[in-house]
Amino acid sequence: MLRALCAGLTAHEMLCCVADQAMAELGGFAGMVHWSGGQGGGRRLRLVAVSGLPRPALQEWAEIAEDDIHSALAIAFRDDGYVCMPAVCGVRPLDGEPVVAMVAAVPLAESDAQLGTLSVLTAQGEPTPAQRTFLDQAARWVVTHVSSPEWVVDRRGLHTQPVGSDLRMALDAVQVGSWQWNISTGDMSWDDVGLGLLGVSGAGVRRLGSWADLVYPDDLPKVMAAVEESLRTGDIYEADYRIRRPDGTTRWMRSRGRPVPGDRGEPERVVGTVWDTTESRIAPQAVGDAMRYMGDAFLGVDRNWLITFLSGAAEHLLGRARDIVGRGLWEGPAGQVAGLEERCRQAAADNVPVAVDFRWPTDGRWYHMRLAPHPEGLTAYLTDVTDDRTRAARREADRRARATWPDVAEQSGPIGALAVALSEAVTMQDVVDVLAGHVMPRFGSAGLLVQVVGEGRLHVVGAVGYSEDHIRSLERLPLSGSGPVEEVTRTRKPRFIGSPAEWAARYPWLAHLLGTSGKQAWAFLPVIASGQPIGCCVLSYYEPRRFTREERELLTVFSGMFAQALSRARLYDLEHARAKTLQHALLPRALPSTPALTTAARYLPASSTEVGGDWYDIIPLSADRVALVIGDVMGHGLAQAATMGRLRTAVHTLADLDLPPGEILAHLNDLFTDLGDEFYATCLYAVYDSVTGDCSIARAGHPPPAVILPDGSVSFSDLVPDPPLGAAEPPFTSVRICLPEGSRLVLYTDGLVESASRDIDSGMAELARVLTGKPVRTTTAQGDSQAELEQLCDAVTGTLLPAGRETADDTALLVAYTHRLPPDAVACWELSDGPVAAGEARTHVREQLGVWALDDLVMAAELLASELVGNVVRHAKGPARLRLLRSRTLVCEVSDRSAATPRIRRATDADEGGRGLQLVAALSQRWGTRYTSDGKCIWTELPLPQA
Repeated sequence: MLRALCAGLTAHEMLCCVADQAMAELGGFAGMVHWSGGQGGGRRLRLVAVSGLPRPALQEWAEIAEDDIHSALAIAFRDDGYVCMPAVCGVRPLDGEPVVAMVAAVPLAESDAQLGTLSVLTAQGEPTPAQRTFLDQAARWVVTHVSSPEWVVDRRGLHTQPVGSDLRMALDAVQVGSWQWNISTGDMSWDDVGLGLLGVSGAGVRRLGSWADLVYPDDLPKVMAAVEESLRTGDIYEADYRIRRPDGTTRWMRSRGRPVPGDRGEPERVVGTVWDTTESRIAPQAVGDAMRYMGDAFLGVDRNWLITFLSGAAEHLLGRARDIVGRGLWEGPAGQVAGLEERCRQAAADNVPVAVDFRWPTDGRWYHMRLAPHPEGLTAYLTDVTDDRTRAARREADRRARATWPDVAEQSGPIGALAVALSEAVTMQDVVDVLAGHVMPRFGSAGLLVQVVGEGRLHVVGAVGYSEDHIRSLERLPLSGSGPVEEVTRTRKPRFIGSPAEWAARYPWLAHLLGTSGKQAWAFLPVIASGQPIGCCVLSYYEPRRFTREERELLTVFSGMFAQALSRARLYDLEHARAKTLQHALLPRALPSTPALTTAARYLPASSTEVGGDWYDIIPLSADRVALVIGDVMGHGLAQAATMGRLRTAVHTLADLDLPPGEILAHLNDLFTDLGDEFYATCLYAVYDSVTGDCSIARAGHPPPAVILPDGSVSFSDLVPDPPLGAAEPPFTSVRICLPEGSRLVLYTDGLVESASRDIDSGMAELARVLTGKPVRTTTAQGDSQAELEQLCDAVTGTLLPAGRETADDTALLVAYTHRLPPDAVACWELSDGPVAAGEARTHVREQLGVWALDDLVMAAELLASELVGNVVRHAKGPARLRLLRSRTLVCEVSDRSAATPRIRRATDADEGGRGLQLVAALSQRWGTRYTSDGKCIWTELPLPQA
């Protein structure tokens, strides 16, 4: 038993475990282990491990003289034999009468030395022979497995700790060195790890002065002051300091030590440890430097609105950090901004992020401020949006003046009108529409073709007045170099063909195109941008035509004008297509279908061609539980999209571990911390249980979810948000809500409710208005609920993001209709504690599957349940609990009160065990482990028989 309990423990933990088992076996109220120490007549037994009572209650047992004739411990130690005798263990508080208990003690002895004693304080009287045998066996086990450890004891004989081989191995593993300083001689000794941290050999630090030469001169006074204070008071010495290693590098060290008294009670030597803290100091400094030198202004205030941090950009707005930090925010220029103080106080009171635009009084520029409250105060991010507002104002002025442009264009002729129209074209289709609207009427043409060269072929990017058959014929033509388009592209000169006869004479191998085109005259115009030919524009006519010199010159001028617009639009379309392809590749292609949820989702990209970092996911878990995830990586660009992809992958990996939402966000926060200070993300992770209807939610800086109850009422989760991933410090808080059957859960990103013209509070109020009054239909058909969710998504996006309005941020929307597993599809039993539990489990499984008409699964389900319950009886802590769920699969769960996780291992031919989980994996479709509030649950899934 002791070998199994003490596997992997340190020497001190082993002794505490032995004392605990001895106390339990004798029915005592305290177990103790004493170790021999000191020299000569001053040798004493010191208390090194205790169980049952706190150390202050055993103050009189802390040290016992080995020659004490009244102590059972001293007698057992000297006589090397079992001793049991009464002892006074205190007085009763009411009448002052002494409390007498029996002390049973056995020695801890090797063949050539007495090490200490193992003893138990009990009120049960004289121990039985079996109990005495147990003490003897426990004592022999201690001597065998914890032989001659070294002990560090403070000057009061309390709080002892071992520094034997187990601890030495641990210290070596984490690079903690040890040292010792003889006060009287000044000699110092270091272990190999400590010398490695100092970067010197053993001969280099044999004296205190040699070590002091390595300490940074500015740090040496405080270190020596800490040493002197420790010697004077006898308390622990602790100091941080820098050392200058012989190789020229400087490292931060933290050292801890304790004075050890000599025989006369005065400090004789100091022993301690040392470890390198350079990395832990560099990381916060790097974070602070990154925040200080970031492009946007950043500042932090505490709960009293005192400034705690300023970035470099913020110093230009508020003043130097050394003069401003510690002062009130409203004492400076921020107090002159109308309405800013009220918005900040409201954000802190509501604990909800707020965005606001304002003009700064010192430089007259416009800033977009995002206020993010947190438990210790509030942070503010300020971005200069003056140029954006200027461009927006210019666009508005252009829009207002556009009504007069037709008159101006009419006065300046067709070239002016075409120039105005081409300047507003964005896509290649826009350019084609401009040519169709301005050039074709001007020259009376009946057809228009715009072709570009790419991938060794000619591609039609726009056509007017041509049939689909003719366009497909053109697409199939190889780029031979002898056609009119190839000639125009190669020579960069226009070509005009006035009749079908001229076409047939020039290009007899293309005569078949005359019948499908229906045209009889053509003008081939080269499209040349930045000195490179990119394609050809073709104007065609129903009748033969003789092009005049003026028409040819004017068409040539027009081709040069729309070439630049076409090149720009081509790049825009290409970039937009790449961004859209990347975004859709990173988002889930289809939401999984689960019995617990019916879902619908929308993703609306921003008006910019840059991809965003918004995403959503539905992840099926065990036992008809489902994880709902939505998040937003701050910023736009390929880096943010790639980060979003990494985050989605990490979420799927962590979800397979069935961790609680708060722990999931903690692991994601570690991932973002490793990515660096330039990445932040908001995230909401929720787990819905279709058996109980419970939904656990945790969110990191993300807007709260909206819940639509079956009666149509809408509420938002009141969970206080943690900071965004990359800026938070775990643990993350979570909230559990119970959703009635048919409730709808609405998750969204801030792009849906927040914009430059609408703050997040107004957006959430508008969202609640759209969602309110939409009760759940009485029908429970899957198709009806899916159609209802699709209509709800369209209503939300159509109201909050109307068509035609440019958006600066992406938007993700996820709506889930919740279902409950029917009560008759769930069966649960509490099993007895012991081997009989396996038989009970088989009986319950057999009977319940008979009720469910699943007799084909009885044999496999009985074997799975029996094996899982048997593992609980043998390896875990009972009693076990069995649960069966009938859904799309048959789920068999066995829960216990142990947190130990089973793992499949390869059993050899001689092993008696190790094959149970291999059998479970072979029989089940899926299996796994998840932690519960009081232990763990092992679950398996069996596919249901085909109908």
